[in-house]
Amino acid sequence: MGAPDDRLRLAASFVREGAVFADIGTDHAYLPIYLLERGRIKRAICADIGEGPLARARENLAASGWLGHARTVKTDGLCGLDREGLTDIAICGMGGELIVRILEAAPFVRDPSVQLILQPMSRAAVLRRYLAENGFAVREERLARAAGRVYSCLSVFYGGVRREIDECEAEVGRPACDTEEQRVLFAALLARKLASLEKKKTALLQGGHTDFPEASLLEALSKLREGIR
Repeated sequence: MGAPDDRLRLAASFVREGAVFADIGTDHAYLPIYLLERGRIKRAICADIGEGPLARARENLAASGWLGHARTVKTDGLCGLDREGLTDIAICGMGGELIVRILEAAPFVRDPSVQLILQPMSRAAVLRRYLAENGFAVREERLARAAGRVYSCLSVFYGGVRREIDECEAEVGRPACDTEEQRVLFAALLARKLASLEKKKTALLQGGHTDFPEASLLEALSKLREGIR
């Protein structure tokens, strides 16, 4: 049986002791099993929209001896989980837009006692803007590397205070750079974003365009990168 990579281990580190935990898009149930093995959570809901992933999750739970402490549920996002008494909810490995759709369809997550652990694979800016505009606060954000790519993981609580964020924060967030490892990962994340923007800028210029709509973001990210060197 496999094990969580650094990306999922980072998500696991945010889960609170004694949590009633839900893993949305659980696939192999690696994250719930990892948490149960460490005595971190009381019980787990392993949710997925596909029967194939749920079958794999049940097999792995049975093989690891944790089937009695976790329940697999076939559902779209968080639908039908509002009465489970969830305290910590992980939504990892999905695009930012899909995570937004899942949260929008689950009003019960707008509860200050519920922690959302979110790890967008793409379109993270869409997710961060949604959170800010809808009263969710990012308490902590950290980075991890998996399969050669740097990912952000956010610990989020609903506070009801809406705010605006600039394009720089939307794009790369405000990860904790309190260790050398986190600073190196943030520099790598910025380098990847800058390389992508430079590529787009070059393509536009070569195509005869004189304006680059993301010029201000390119400048802001460049300054941010200089600041952490």
